[in-house]
Amino acid sequence: MNDMMKACICEGCPSYVDCTSKGGKREKAFCQSGVGKSKCITVEKGCICGACSVKRNLKLKNYYFCTKGSEAQQNK
Repeated sequence: MNDMMKACICEGCPSYVDCTSKGGKREKAFCQSGVGKSKCITVEKGCICGACSVKRNLKLKNYYFCTKGSEAQQNK
């Protein structure tokens, strides 16, 4: 998981909101089980998940993990 966090590109996404500015914790790697949907990102302004090496390496099919939840959550 640590390597995936390092490779994560969520913070470069147009939909990304730094939750620390709202008093929350820094969030990223939304595609991962155990992380999932953001507690503060609510507006989808664009998605760069398709360009993410983590998504590609894990062969994930979904997008907008920050607003819709992890791969497992979306596949329910």
